[in-house]
Amino acid sequence: MLKWAGGKRRLVPDILAALPREIDTYYEPFVGGGAVFFALAAEGRFQRAVLSDRNSELIQMYAAIRDDVESVIAALSDMRHSEEEYYRIRALRPRTLARKAARIIYLNKTGYNGLYRVNRSGEFNVPFGRQERPNICDADNLRAVAQVLQGVEVLVSDFESVVAGARPGDAVYFDPPYMPVSTTAKFTSYHSEPFGNDEHHRLARLFGDLAARRVAVVLSNSDTKETRALYGSFKPRVVHASRPINSNARARGPVAELLVAANTSRRKGRKASAAGGAASRELVLKEEG
Repeated sequence: MLKWAGGKRRLVPDILAALPREIDTYYEPFVGGGAVFFALAAEGRFQRAVLSDRNSELIQMYAAIRDDVESVIAALSDMRHSEEEYYRIRALRPRTLARKAARIIYLNKTGYNGLYRVNRSGEFNVPFGRQERPNICDADNLRAVAQVLQGVEVLVSDFESVVAGARPGDAVYFDPPYMPVSTTAKFTSYHSEPFGNDEHHRLARLFGDLAARRVAVVLSNSDTKETRALYGSFKPRVVHASRPINSNARARGPVAELLVAANTSRRKGRKASAAGGAASRELVLKEEG
């Protein structure tokens, strides 16, 4: 549905290869644009799923599309592409979930480079973009997304509490705000609360705890000395992905990242879940730009 900074569409094959073929409950605590979730659903690889994020607007969008996609489509259909309309909609504070969801999608499609960024007050502050003909209301894709989300739990939650009940047979994929590769490369403004060193260390401890509990767990992060120190015992693997969202066009090429995995050996014999039915196979996974 969204173009998301740090989105994993280009690394989906590597991440899916690291996750088990068969999963009881799939947890994704930093869901973002959901590329990994939708790819797993299309392959029918989990029985149930729990998606979460600290970004309440993002989670409300998922809930609105799951529960009332036609109202979201209707709200988007009333929105027009212009700079004046963009700033008018950016300033709105909708009350209904459907209109909140439509606002997020509209701003994502028409804002600068598809960026989602908020200030310390939690207010979206991305300027108007320069797309000529953005596809503001992709009704067919939204309906397909709504079908895949049926029965999926979506939560506004801290990453640690949402996986507290994870057990053997489940799988967790962590895609946190990345460890900065330099003092000038820091970008954690997806939410008004920062994600700094303390959070990265807490996440690393949780990763180790889940691994000890024999939960399948996979994590993506930047390739830095700090990240390697946190996850070195799990022998992280280097993968490369291009990054289309960067203020410097020359910095949008392949970037080295780390993929960390534990307890992800594949099991065989269970039937595909309902999430892998015809509706999810028909899902159109798109990323503009």
